[in-house]
Amino acid sequence: MRKKYSLVLIVFSFIHFLGFSQQNYELNTGWKTLPIADVTSSGEELSNTSFSVENWKNATVPGTVLTTQLNNGEIPDPFFGMNNGEIPDIYDVGRDYYTYWFVKDFEEKVKKDEQIWLNFRGINYSVDIFLNGKKVNQKEYKGMFLRKRFNITKFLAKNGKNRLAVIVYPAPHVGNPNGGQGGDGTIARGVAHQYVAGWDWIQPIRDRNTGIWDKVIIEKTGAVNLKNPHVVTKVSGKRLPGEKQEPAKISLTAEVENPTSKKVEGTLSFKIAGKNIEKEVSLAANAEMLVALPEFEIEEPKLWWPSGYGEQNLYDAEVQFSIKNKISDRETLKVGIREIQTEWNSHTRSKQIFVNGQPIFIKGGNWIISDAMLRFTKERYDAEIRFHRDMNLNLIRIWGGALPERPEFYEACDKYGMLVIQDFWMSGDCNGRWVDPKKKDDQWTRRQYPDDHELFIESAADAVKMLRNYPSLAIWCGGNEITPPQDILHAMKDEILPELDGTRWFIDYSNSDEMSYNFKGGNGDGPYGIQDISTFWEERTWPFNSEVGSVGVGDEVSLKRFLPKENYTVPVEYEGTEAVKDPVWTYHKYIDYGNSLEAYGTPENMTDFASKAQLVNYNQYRALMEGFSSHMWDWYTGSIIWKTQNPWTALRGQMYDYYLDPNACLFGLREGSKPLHVMYNTTTGDVYLVNNGFKAQYDLMLGIKLYDMKGNEKPVTQVFAYIEASSTKKILSLKKQIDTLAAKEGLFLKLDLKNQDQEVLDENFYWIPDSTGTYSGLQNLAKTKVEAEVEKVAKNKFKLKITNPEQNTVSFFNRISLESVESGERILPTFYDENYFSIIPGATKEIVLEAPQNEVEDLQISIEGWNTDRMIIPVN
Repeated sequence: MRKKYSLVLIVFSFIHFLGFSQQNYELNTGWKTLPIADVTSSGEELSNTSFSVENWKNATVPGTVLTTQLNNGEIPDPFFGMNNGEIPDIYDVGRDYYTYWFVKDFEEKVKKDEQIWLNFRGINYSVDIFLNGKKVNQKEYKGMFLRKRFNITKFLAKNGKNRLAVIVYPAPHVGNPNGGQGGDGTIARGVAHQYVAGWDWIQPIRDRNTGIWDKVIIEKTGAVNLKNPHVVTKVSGKRLPGEKQEPAKISLTAEVENPTSKKVEGTLSFKIAGKNIEKEVSLAANAEMLVALPEFEIEEPKLWWPSGYGEQNLYDAEVQFSIKNKISDRETLKVGIREIQTEWNSHTRSKQIFVNGQPIFIKGGNWIISDAMLRFTKERYDAEIRFHRDMNLNLIRIWGGALPERPEFYEACDKYGMLVIQDFWMSGDCNGRWVDPKKKDDQWTRRQYPDDHELFIESAADAVKMLRNYPSLAIWCGGNEITPPQDILHAMKDEILPELDGTRWFIDYSNSDEMSYNFKGGNGDGPYGIQDISTFWEERTWPFNSEVGSVGVGDEVSLKRFLPKENYTVPVEYEGTEAVKDPVWTYHKYIDYGNSLEAYGTPENMTDFASKAQLVNYNQYRALMEGFSSHMWDWYTGSIIWKTQNPWTALRGQMYDYYLDPNACLFGLREGSKPLHVMYNTTTGDVYLVNNGFKAQYDLMLGIKLYDMKGNEKPVTQVFAYIEASSTKKILSLKKQIDTLAAKEGLFLKLDLKNQDQEVLDENFYWIPDSTGTYSGLQNLAKTKVEAEVEKVAKNKFKLKITNPEQNTVSFFNRISLESVESGERILPTFYDENYFSIIPGATKEIVLEAPQNEVEDLQISIEGWNTDRMIIPVN
């Protein structure tokens, strides 16, 4: 029978759970490992401290078998060149090849009235657990996404010397990586991620990410263990950021567990914003229960808002259970007070999202996973989410072929104001939406994947408990491009989510008519790949588009990180195929740029190709978001880029590469997504204003200037303008004037927007082709030499001031990089408030750059551009 989940209080919840109390610690070092083939002893024997593991290999935990092999030098880097093809695939060599024992010694003694718990936050795919000669899990523990907690108090050694031994078995169905989306599809028979059998953006992961892939934590409590606290906030009415707020309502529920043989009486308390809410609890022996505290109000709350709309305020809070005034267990929380609402927009025929009563035009990115081999770190999560914030996006969708993202991911989203759509683990490709000759089973069979529906439902319920408290989590989604099987859908939609959350919109699948009316038919998403700029402005697509995207090759520096020297080439496509003549480019899933680079001149080599690709990258993503924004609330309520990042070294769909080096896609998207923005439709010649904010903007001065290829200014006009809140407005047309002046060799267009204090609120810079569509003027643009100086404003934070002398022409499309003096390599990640920028003659531009994780002392900044030779500025 499926477990029935009941909740005493069903309300809106917005917190995040930082982890465990001070007595908790991770078992993340000192692990040893061997493959099952090299071990003849039993788990009982291995978990005795007298058994020698001196000759065992070092293991990476958290981590996968492949990660351990890589760190031990047993395999080449699978992300470089075609190394991945040299690693044995589990489908060919069998599951035993990647079945491994993991052993860990640790010290822990049980004190009086203390309970010790062993927590696994994720294993793949099934395990048996032994501690000090005894088996810990009496029931089967399987499923990649299921957390488990074991009371190990009675297993611990009296002398405090303990050994944990865990054998990890791969999934029973690993899938044939035959080149299909998810290979032959059978990877979906388990409750795990699907991309590991290969997709159109990645090669197969050879061990299918088998291992103890997430944290292992020792937790210490008193007689009562506090679990899954659930803080809830209600924000009524229509609020404005920065203003004095009406009260918000708060409530809390928590699970409490008594593993002892005696009845316990104690107090559950919740502290936040100077308030302490308590309730007396009586808990029977060997029992657990859900406790609800009374709802209360917080006066003048500081609200949490999505990025671009307001501050991401978070409250420190604490939940604890006390027995006779002694703390038994305590959880530290961050609470974000906000409320998500949705309604159907009958004009666009799509859902519209509101936060705290205000409409949010969704500008999102599709996210796969941070690292394809599950090498997750808090620092990498922080950097990747910061990049999304810096692109002026406000939402990330977690694609259904991956996983329920980690708490550290959501902490970063809370911090940077990213709303999140969390897909559950289905895909139309593997789960039977389409006829597919590469799939082993027919559609009817695949439609019922996974084999174990109860495990999927249990894992879904656990994921909801783990993630429901984050203010950034806005939407649950049943699957990627397909609903789950009917019984799973019913369990999630009608039982789990109402009872364990009840606060968020649930979409049955990612391109559902419930989300966006698919008036064109088809899949309800796209287009993908290189597009004519006019497509984004003039061709209407789905009103809330879950996937729309383009290209994304990095620059030369990025490409050289994972391409062997013999593959430094210009990719040439085989006619009528998606493959190119160079096998490494094909292996890394290159998507062709068509003839889009020819307008800048046929690329002569890889350096030239990568440089010109950045011009296309910038224009593609700026136009994409500007085109959607120009039809805000008329055609669209939102769009989500497919996709903004890659978890390995792919050659498509990314704003920054696997190594966290941004390319021009990021800065084009950043420009096109600005909350208050002036923009130019290159097809019609119309100039628009867009205002994503909640307040009207008055007395704005719009300035328009043109520059020829010699840098001569040709003033057009400047006009006063205003724009209402959350709206788009056409201001004027420049088509005749620009068509005439650009006809011979093209020109530059500079738009700027100022307020009453003459402060620049927005700038936008376009390069216009000649009458043939060629950038002939750019191809003959004179060289410029700029002047630059740098100021250190904080640790690892610098302000670069660049001046283009008046006698020059435009200094066009410059890239700056923070580098190590000794190696010349870029410092990654580095965050730039602008890059791939142009400077008109006589102008100065200031750019702030920051590398918060940098440990290199001797730094330099390089500047190089289309018509500016590389120059170095020392950082003192």
